[in-house]
Amino acid sequence: SQKVWQQFFDEAGSPSFLQSWEWGELQKRLNYDILRLGIFSQNTPIAIAQVIKIKSRRGNFLFIPHGPIFTKHLTPNIIHLKSSITQLLNYLINISKKEGFSFIRLAPILEDRGEYRKIFQDLGFKTAPIYMHAETVWILPLYKPRNYGKEMVVVDDQQLLSQMRKTTRYLIRKAQRENVVIEKRTDPKAIDDFYKIYKETAKREKFTPFSKEFIKYEFESFHKTGNALFLFGKIKNPPNNQYLITNNALASALIIFTPSTAFYHQGASIHTKIPVTYLLQWEAIRQAKKRRCQFYNFWGIYDEKSNRMPKSWLGLTLFKTGFGGQAILYLPTQDYIISPKYYLTFLWEKIIALKRGL
Repeated sequence: SQKVWQQFFDEAGSPSFLQSWEWGELQKRLNYDILRLGIFSQNTPIAIAQVIKIKSRRGNFLFIPHGPIFTKHLTPNIIHLKSSITQLLNYLINISKKEGFSFIRLAPILEDRGEYRKIFQDLGFKTAPIYMHAETVWILPLYKPRNYGKEMVVVDDQQLLSQMRKTTRYLIRKAQRENVVIEKRTDPKAIDDFYKIYKETAKREKFTPFSKEFIKYEFESFHKTGNALFLFGKIKNPPNNQYLITNNALASALIIFTPSTAFYHQGASIHTKIPVTYLLQWEAIRQAKKRRCQFYNFWGIYDEKSNRMPKSWLGLTLFKTGFGGQAILYLPTQDYIISPKYYLTFLWEKIIALKRGL
C-alpha cells in the first residue's frame, strides 16, 4: 500500500529518497523486481525495507539502498534494532536460497558508530568491496532549534550566507552581477536539455554517466508526486552565441525532494569562468526552504577517514562544503554471503575499486 508506506516513511523522517515509493517505481521501470517489506511489532510497523532484486554480470543479489528505515524510537535501542535486522535477514536468506541470489547487500542509513558496526559483525556481515550509493554525505540544516530545542525555526537567507565559506558567498554574488538567471523547469524537454550538459560533464570529468533513459525515468517517477525539479543556470546574452548548443544553459541540476530533505542527486555543468553553479545551488537551497524541508543534502563527498571514495571527488567536495553544513558518515555497505559465487562478485568489484583508485 503506497499510503501505508508513505505514512511510515514520512513519520520516520524520510531520510533518503532511495527508500521512497518513487524510487521503487523507478526500479520497476528499469525492469528490476522489487520487494517492499515491513517489520511489525504487535501489528505496528517499526521498520521498512525496499529490496531490489539485481541480476547482472557482477552477480545476483538482493540490495537494500539506504535502508532499512526504522522508527525514530528504535535506533537508540540496540537490542531491538538488532532483533529487527535479524528478522529481516532471515527472511531475505530464505528468498535468496529459493531464487538463487548469492548474497544480500545493505547500504545502511545508520551513522557509522561502533555499536551499529557490531550488530552487522555479530550477524555475519562483511564490508562490501565497493559502495553503490553515497556513504558520506554533506548536509546543510535549514532549520535551527529555539526555546531550548522545543521548537524549530527556519534559518533565514542572511544566516545561511554568513555560514558559507567567504569565497562561496563572493561567487554567488558575482554570478548575480554577471546576469546569471536560474530557471525552474518540469517540462519534458528539460530532460533533453539537462542531458546535453550532463554528457559534456561526463566527458570532462571522465566518469561513466547514467543513461538518458535512467535520467528520464528518475525525473518522471518523482515528478508524478511533485518531488522532482530541474534547475538551469543561464547567462543572458552570452558573447558570440557560444552556448547555443545547450540553449545558453551553463549548468543544471535535478533536485529530488522528500518531506524532510532536498537532494542534489544529479548535476551537470559546462566549463566556464562564470560561477553559474554557485548561484544554481543557492537557488536549490532556497527552493528547499520554500517546501519547508529541514535539510539540503548535497549527496556524496570525499572522506579521507573512510578511504572508499576516489580522490577525484576532492574538487566537488570543496565546492559542496563551501555552502556550510556538516558531514554525515554512514556505515559502509554490508554484504551477507549466501553462496560461494559471491567471491566472483567480490573479485570483480575489487578490480573496479582499483581502477577508481580506491
